[in-house]
Amino acid sequence: MVTSGEWSGRGLIGSVAGWALWSRPRRWIAVTLTSMVVAVVLAVVSSVLVPVTAAQLELFALITGLAVAQTEITRQIERQRRMLSRGPHINVTSVWLLPAALLVPPQLVAALAVLLYVYLAFRSWNGTRPGEAHRVAANATTMILSGFGAALAGHLTGSQGVAMVAAAALGYFVVNTALTGLGLYLADPAKATPASCLGTMDDNVLEASILCVGGLLTMVLTNEPLLSVLVILPLYVLQRSVLIKRLEELATTDQKTQLLNATTWQDGAQREVSRAERENGSFGALMIDLDHFKSINDTFGHLAGDDVLKAVAAAVKQETRAHDLVGRFGGEEFVALLPSTSKEDAIVTAERIRRRISELVIQTRTNEGEAVAISERTASIGVASFPMDGTSVDEVMASADAAVYAAKHGGRNRVIGAVSSPVRELAAVA
Repeated sequence: MVTSGEWSGRGLIGSVAGWALWSRPRRWIAVTLTSMVVAVVLAVVSSVLVPVTAAQLELFALITGLAVAQTEITRQIERQRRMLSRGPHINVTSVWLLPAALLVPPQLVAALAVLLYVYLAFRSWNGTRPGEAHRVAANATTMILSGFGAALAGHLTGSQGVAMVAAAALGYFVVNTALTGLGLYLADPAKATPASCLGTMDDNVLEASILCVGGLLTMVLTNEPLLSVLVILPLYVLQRSVLIKRLEELATTDQKTQLLNATTWQDGAQREVSRAERENGSFGALMIDLDHFKSINDTFGHLAGDDVLKAVAAAVKQETRAHDLVGRFGGEEFVALLPSTSKEDAIVTAERIRRRISELVIQTRTNEGEAVAISERTASIGVASFPMDGTSVDEVMASADAAVYAAKHGGRNRVIGAVSSPVRELAAVA
């Protein structure tokens, strides 16, 4: 006979066992739960040891009210940004947590972080993957510990004013970056990169900018608290601008490889033709076609094939210059336009890319989840130049494509330069 209490206990255990948290990697779970315990202990200890005055409660209420108002006003923007983000997602909660860390006791900093992230979860992220309970709890924990780090750094300066605010902002940034980066690394070590864990330069500049606003808000709250409402409009404009930039990136970038998409590359190539015509200049163009790519998809699955494309794209990008136009034409074809480059130099670059691709070892998984290492991949590369092999984008790329065709029929894994017609060579000399 099973009592209702036993059924209740079994139901509770079953409910806990079914949490999405347990599907995450074990090390991520261990670090996250440890961080949560540390945050709770610090908050409880602070509640016991640090008294809260009426003035501090009033300031906490003001910061919370402003934060909730700003969160509500930018709710749709934040939702879209969160859904479109790659790697670390930068929101504006640090604007409110930095002043709180300097102006109210630590337990109120923790309370503010929890309130903000619960509000974000229900109002901005509801129904999206980032809104899962364990993710919200992990993010809130990171913010709590970042706030504590800011408070400690500010206190250690032993001073007031700019030095204290700057130290607190640096403390917040360091703790937040370290905890966020560690969490993202442990979530998927095999695919972790510095950019995916620590953010791009733009991500870090955005976070630093938000902390600067938080520092200014600290000074305003100290001297003229009612003027703090003026920070809401600049934050709205900032978040909207970041969203617009992300949408522009999505419109111009191939999402699998992060290279230029075919349309954007074509537009850039057309501008380069116009520039070369005005300056009587030249450029090289590469058509890069992976050999036997279909066999990768057939053998290991399309997810593994995607990882190969990403690795090849990264190799091509690393072997070209920052101002070169590198794009994906679709399937397993990549293109690169090298401004102010002769055909001979373009062939040297192509050979370097070919060699780099052949040396790649790509760690990936099959569709069934089995770990595999894909190596000894090769590419056939055709090289053409403007104006020697064509006087338009289409003509140059047609010449490069014909050279790829020759490379394929010549045994693959080789670089072939387009054969220039005598008429074009004479025109180029003239």
